Amino acid sequence: MVGIELNDFLQQFFSNPALAITVILTLGVIFVNGWTDAPNAIATSISTRSMGPRAAIIMAAIFNFFGVLVMTLFNSMVAQTIYSMVDFGGNPHDALVSLCAALFAIVLWATAAWWFGIPTSESHALIAGITGAAIAVQGGLAGINPREWVKVIYGLFLSLFMGFIMGWIIVKLVELIFRNFNRRKTSVFFQYAQIVGSAGMAFMHGAQDGQKFMGVFLLGVFLAQGRTDVTEFEIPIWLIFLCSVVMALGTSIGGYRIIKAVGMDMVKLEKYQGFSADLASSLSLFIASVFGLPVSTTHTKTTSIMGVGAAKRLSNVNWGVVKDMVSAWVLTFPGCGIIGFLMAKLFMLVF
Repeated sequence: MVGIELNDFLQQFFSNPALAITVILTLGVIFVNGWTDAPNAIATSISTRSMGPRAAIIMAAIFNFFGVLVMTLFNSMVAQTIYSMVDFGGNPHDALVSLCAALFAIVLWATAAWWFGIPTSESHALIAGITGAAIAVQGGLAGINPREWVKVIYGLFLSLFMGFIMGWIIVKLVELIFRNFNRRKTSVFFQYAQIVGSAGMAFMHGAQDGQKFMGVFLLGVFLAQGRTDVTEFEIPIWLIFLCSVVMALGTSIGGYRIIKAVGMDMVKLEKYQGFSADLASSLSLFIASVFGLPVSTTHTKTTSIMGVGAAKRLSNVNWGVVKDMVSAWVLTFPGCGIIGFLMAKLFMLVF
């Protein structure tokens, strides 16, 4: 089990320009993830007016931090999966250059998605970009580790279908349990319940996405050291704190366009429905994390909202907005994969 001490890392960071560039790009991707992905966690609580935008963003930043910290201390399987899903080959220089190219491609993709207010999956952008770069440096599919990459496929279907099914079931159960309760009293209850649900969703966002980026961070560190043979690693506490803080800072900026698209435009929700969507997506993400499946927090949250809306009436869902989101999701894998591939080829040519 390989690890790295903070003092050793700092010495290498200031003496190795390649490592410094890799670290800065990785932290940039983590920051953009908190900026563009984390708003999904709080979109429903804002749309139902359970919380104001500023308070919700602060809460999301705090619980993103604790999600990364707590989950990684107990279970780092997602980080191991991301680390092992590709093989950059035996040439550390080309491997590191390709990884930097992939990270650059992910930042471009995520920034474009934020600009247009489209909640694309940063997780899938990360997976696609790194995969495209690995294929470029290896000159073929030898850059993919099928045993680990298949977990990505499992995670894709899990985030699409489990979120929707869980959202549909949970909102039906909530309606059944509270059908004879006073509507005004339940509205107050679900306002506070939804705040708790949003906190749980923000926590699980950090737990899932934080690990993905720590896996990439350590991959870059080992490649910068000229080590392509590391198969198992230990995530140091200092790295957990660093990634947590950077993601929390990104979240604190907010993502009002994405909040509007997810929480307001796609489905008009009542407070109990918002709570049901948050609970469904949090449970789905927890199950995926326990089994080491890297799922999309964006897909899970939005499909949970669709499931909740469809449980009432299919017409409750704005399928035009859904169509735009699905188109963006479908384009992410080939789009970011191709950009990662081309950037890797360009970076290897230049550097």
